[in-house]
Parts: sequence; structure tokens; C-alpha cells
Amino acid sequence: MNIKDSSKVVLAYSGGLDTSVIIPWIKENYSLDVIAFVADLGQSKDDLNSISDKAFQSGASDCFIIDLKKKFVEEYIFPVLSTGALYEGSYLLGTAMARPLIAKEQVKLALSLKAIAVCHGATGKGNDQVRFETAYASLAPQLQVIAPWREWNFSSREDLIEYLKVRNIPSTATVDKIYSRDENIWHISTEGGILEEPWNAPNKDCWIWTTDPVDAPNIPEFVSIQLDKGCPVAVNDQFLDSVQCLSVLNSLASKHGIGRIDIVENRLIGMKSRGCYETPGGTLLVQSIRAIEQLVLDRDSFKWREKIGLEMSSIVYNGLWFSPVCESIKASARVLFNLITGKVVLKLYKGHSIVVQKKSKNSLYSQEFATFGCDDVYDQNDSKGFINLFSLSSKIRAMKNCNKI
Repeated sequence: MNIKDSSKVVLAYSGGLDTSVIIPWIKENYSLDVIAFVADLGQSKDDLNSISDKAFQSGASDCFIIDLKKKFVEEYIFPVLSTGALYEGSYLLGTAMARPLIAKEQVKLALSLKAIAVCHGATGKGNDQVRFETAYASLAPQLQVIAPWREWNFSSREDLIEYLKVRNIPSTATVDKIYSRDENIWHISTEGGILEEPWNAPNKDCWIWTTDPVDAPNIPEFVSIQLDKGCPVAVNDQFLDSVQCLSVLNSLASKHGIGRIDIVENRLIGMKSRGCYETPGGTLLVQSIRAIEQLVLDRDSFKWREKIGLEMSSIVYNGLWFSPVCESIKASARVLFNLITGKVVLKLYKGHSIVVQKKSKNSLYSQEFATFGCDDVYDQNDSKGFINLFSLSSKIRAMKNCNKI
């Protein structure tokens, strides 16, 4: 890359191994002042408390930590939840939802500081490089992009550890436990290490938040979640803001070992990857929303929600957040999400959560109509005419083919 003048680059900084190496590497190879940008999306407070020191120790000129938890939950997580998006049927998109927000705030900072470039620590093998750079292109195409993993000569994380060691830059990464992790208030993911061999069962080091279900409490716990237009407003009848609701649900579900998945997924660039994902509170929220959906959505609305959920999962996973089609899907889903108001009770036990009670003021369920007992509202003889018309095409086809049996 040809960067003409010495100036600033804003780095999406996590404090992990890769971005710790990137700071001195950029200074050595580009002669740029590196501004570390940290998006507080609800990751470990221990990490955030020391992250500025780590950035400066690595050679950053400045470090900006911006609290984005509320924006992440309300403007990114909730809209995706409204569509019912699950990538390949199980992944709750914790990393994929976070990247466009990080990129957007990174670009805002870069423009305000008159930086000439932005930088990310995503590898050339993963999805995040696409997510970051598609967002950059959509929001500020004039900014140059530095992607060190596609430029430097390092071939492994062991090389990165050695690079920092030579320069006396502290790092918590070790050769024995080299995992790639991403954490925010929605989830934590673990990749690499022993997980690169699909036959290896994950060990205890692969799970960070959630209790092993074997060690979870032997007594079930019940939790109630109150939803208003699809968004949680109360947990166990205690009204909380969006971030507090998710934090409380994370704590409750983690205690019972809920929200673990171990999957092999299809990356956007073509290869498969394996990861262990923990989304405890998110798992409870998804179950609660689906429970109220069962009560309030008619058949055609539910089919439509499933279709847009499938489409949205790919859009978010592939990094197309800042696109007209993404906005269109969010707008469509919002109409249905506005109906998702009600209360759900879940039973938490040994890695499982089961909806045991649900109610909604918008419910289309009518016990009076559905009862197996006596009722005065439904004439069962009406079904005969309905079935005659519903099966008419099948009847005509059979008559045409009657000699072929």
C-alpha cells in the first residue's frame, strides 16, 4: 500500500495477541501514529481495565474506549432478533452483529481525528476482514485500509508471540493455549487450538462463561421474561433497561450451563471452521420470542418471518449490514416484532431451557375454539366444504390418472 505522508491510522483494538502485534508492526512498516480504538461491547471488565495500558505498552499514540453496549443491544442485536436470524440453523451471530458497529464507530473516530487509514486485525482466512472492509467501503471509501494479516510475513500465532517477546511487549497468550476469542455482551466465541481437529472434544478451556451442565445446579430454576414489542423489559418481574436485562439473563443461564454450541460452519470465503460459542442470555431471549410468536403470528406471517430470518442470517454473516436489502428486511421484520408483547416463563436445568408458560395480549390462540370439550363457537360440519375445496386439485389429478393405479 502506498501511504504518502506520515499521519494517523485508527486500529480496531482488542488488546489480544494480534492487535498487540499490529501496533508496533504498523509503526515499523508504515511510520504512522497508531490510535487504538476500543469498542466496549460488554466484554470482560478485567480486559477493559487494563486495555489502555496494553495499547500504550505496545506503542499506541492514544487509546479511545467508547461504551457502545446500549447501542449494540438496541440497534444491532434486537433488529436481528426481530428477523429470527440463525446462521445455518444454530449460530446466533454474536461476532457478525458486532463488526458493523465497531467499524462504524472506528470510521467516525478516524474522520474526526483526520486519520488517513483504518486498520483491523482480522486474518486473511476469516469472515471479519470482509465485514470490516465492506463497512469501511460503505461508510468512508476515501479511507485507506491496512490489513496486516494479508501483508506481513508471520504465518502463525507462535510467530506473533515471539515478535512481542523480542520487543519486550507483554502478552497473556501462550503457545499451550492459543485460542482466538471474541467476547461481547451477547456471546463469547472460542476457535483454534485443539478445536482445529473436529474429532477433538472441547475441553474446559474452550468454555469461558457457562458452567459445565454436569456441574450445574441439581434443582431447576424458573425465570420469567417480559417482552414489549419483542424487546425484554423485565426479568423475574423486575423492570430493567436493555443492557441490564441481557446481563441478568446471561448470569442466570450461564449458571445452568445454557447456551453452548460446538459447530462447524461455512465461512463466507469458502472454507469451513469450527467454533465453540456461548450465548446464554441470548438463548433464553430467542426462546421467549419464539414462544410469543407461536401465540400471535398467523400462519402466513410466521412463514414470512422464517423466510426473512433465513435471508437476514446470510446478510449479517456476510457483512452486508449497511445495505438497502438489510434495511428492507429490518423494516419488514419490525412490523411483526411489534406484535411480540407478552410474558414467558422458562425452566432452566442442566444445560437446557424449556418454555413452560406463555401469554400475550395479542394472542390469536383461543381456548374456546381449540378445546376438545363442548363449545358454542365452532361448527365442525364447516370443515367438509373447506376440505372439498382444499383437496379439489388433488381430486382432479387423481381422476385424470385413475387408469394408472
